[in-house]
Amino acid sequence: MTHQIAVEDADISFTCNDGETILVAAERAGYTMPYSCRKGVCASCEGFLSKGDVKQRLKEITGPSGKVLFCTAIAKSDLTIRPRRIQRHDPLARKKIQARVFRMSRPADDVAILQLRFPASIRAKFKAGQYLRIRTPDGDERSFSMANAPQESDGVQLHIRHVPGGAFSEKVLASLQLDDKLEVELPFGDFHLREDDQARYVFVATGTGFAPLKSIIDDMIRRRLNLEAQFYWGGRSRADLYLAETCEKWAKRYPWFTFVPVLSEPDANWKGRHGLVHAAVLEDLPDLSDRHVYACGNPMMIVAARTEFKTRGGLHSDRFYADAFVASGSSDTNQLQVLQAVE
Repeated sequence: MTHQIAVEDADISFTCNDGETILVAAERAGYTMPYSCRKGVCASCEGFLSKGDVKQRLKEITGPSGKVLFCTAIAKSDLTIRPRRIQRHDPLARKKIQARVFRMSRPADDVAILQLRFPASIRAKFKAGQYLRIRTPDGDERSFSMANAPQESDGVQLHIRHVPGGAFSEKVLASLQLDDKLEVELPFGDFHLREDDQARYVFVATGTGFAPLKSIIDDMIRRRLNLEAQFYWGGRSRADLYLAETCEKWAKRYPWFTFVPVLSEPDANWKGRHGLVHAAVLEDLPDLSDRHVYACGNPMMIVAARTEFKTRGGLHSDRFYADAFVASGSSDTNQLQVLQAVE
């Protein structure tokens, strides 16, 4: 069974197949809407259901209703929706490339940095903070944020955390050799800097959530934006902040940039901040009403930060941008509980 989806106040409509999410249906029809994690955590795809019925994971929603997550909402009738933004997809904006493994390193026991190079004649445009998809040998796909600045368009740098039993991090990555080829497609996602000369930015990350923020900060440096930015990076131990030295160098060199490392389980020698990273932000910045926040990493941190920054810090809803790192194909109970709690 198919349903017709109309976009309010626009001459746009498309069909949605049975069991298909609104976001996937829009993409199949050639349109793009805001999205990032595609798991119902980051809320980038959140929009308004003006009319109709949808099933959003475990609950039924009937319009009119706000805060519908189009990446998980499945049409149960004809719908009228109002997304934050919708536009015709540019087929030339995205590329599939056979990339070459150029360099691999391990800054921490559970983190690998994979550097891929594109063929000599190929460059790929993307916005700092976006991600790509790698097609694995078995035909599956995995998404990874690009950690390099867009000015480095001849390749990409990926930060990959080891996931026990992970199809890519444990199986594919372990067998990769220099000069091996991987098929990548880019760019994807709506997690990128909204540039504003008056903006004051707060960046928050856990673990390899640093990758897209590294791309954004590096891009700001290269373009000499000189806009106030405070970066809070959280982890359990020092090893989780695997490129802390890079952030410390930025903080010493650029007066507009501040770096605050936060550990939840520090050793006895740790002299820095401890606790939850989003709590450290609120300790330093109890009033977030004039800030723009970009959060990336653990989905539980994303949910807590979004909730508390708004309720306690007065952050405007449209100034919170997130990219939740939800493991593909994971059946982790805590992760599923987080996804359900968001909705």
